[in-house]
Amino acid sequence: MTDTVDPAAIRTAERVPHGGETDTDILDFSANTNPRIPDGVEGVYADALEDARRYPDDDYPDFRAAAAGFVGCEPDDVVPTPGGLAAIRLAIEITLEPGDEALVPYPSFGEYAREVRLQGAQPRFIRYDDLFALEREGLESAALAVVCTPNNPTGEAADPDELAAFAARCERAGTTLLVDEAFLGFTDLPSAATLARDRDLENVIVARSLTKLFGLPGLRAGFAVATGERRDALETARRAWSLGTPAARVGAHCLRQDEFVRETRERVASERERLREALGERFDVYSSDAPYLLCDVGDRDVADVIASARDRGVAIRDATTFRGLESHVRVAVKDRAANDELLAALGVQGNRDR
Repeated sequence: MTDTVDPAAIRTAERVPHGGETDTDILDFSANTNPRIPDGVEGVYADALEDARRYPDDDYPDFRAAAAGFVGCEPDDVVPTPGGLAAIRLAIEITLEPGDEALVPYPSFGEYAREVRLQGAQPRFIRYDDLFALEREGLESAALAVVCTPNNPTGEAADPDELAAFAARCERAGTTLLVDEAFLGFTDLPSAATLARDRDLENVIVARSLTKLFGLPGLRAGFAVATGERRDALETARRAWSLGTPAARVGAHCLRQDEFVRETRERVASERERLREALGERFDVYSSDAPYLLCDVGDRDVADVIASARDRGVAIRDATTFRGLESHVRVAVKDRAANDELLAALGVQGNRDR
């Protein structure tokens, strides 16, 4: 077991492109973050900033309790991390050794393959919608399998029963299953942490990000969830003081805002359907359970579509950077006023009265 990246892999690794617009004058639809934040965040942050003059409590009892309540697990099963990607790296670090194989979905989040390679391991790419069809013999060569739910960029969430059955097959094959739930909080589907607990599976590691659902990507707060030996390995390998005091306090506060989460889910579902219908007048739009929509622009030039939107003050995501996609863009689902600006920037009239 390794707890660091493979030095040889670093020399050949590359950065992965992401969404996110640094120009504050541009309306950013390239990153899938909530445009709203829970009430009270500013006060919690201000109080925590004063306490940041000393080291945080490395046990993070309040953060662990809030995270456990949110996903349905025991507080001791929560491992705090500075963002969801840090949880993904930690899970991959404690699972893979140089030469190992990992099953990586595509098109999906590019960091999975990068993190696998940084451990000196090899990704075996499987279409995201074919992954659950693998039986035990297709899993036994892999030390790790990755599931993203809802998948990024397609937006499709995994069926809980199919996910649980796949997790059980992975366990029988001796394969660790990493489930990235960065956007699952936008749905009312159960966490894989709950599914694993109910079925007594100890091969599942869940990675969670707070910053998408609660609109605070710069805060860098997340966590992993696991049980048994994998939980112990994650806890041992995580860095001391893995969350700053403001991130831990604000994170715990956000995770307890049930009404905010409910309202966010309702708004995103309603606006996503409105956008899907409107964008469907011009593009082939994928069905989605997430706060984003993947659009096939067809014969249009993707760069031209992106540039035209930007000229009108809106940034959208070039989805051709995802493996297997050649004519696609991804757009976030924001609030109604912002979404109307997106439609206008893409030359879509849409239904403004719905």
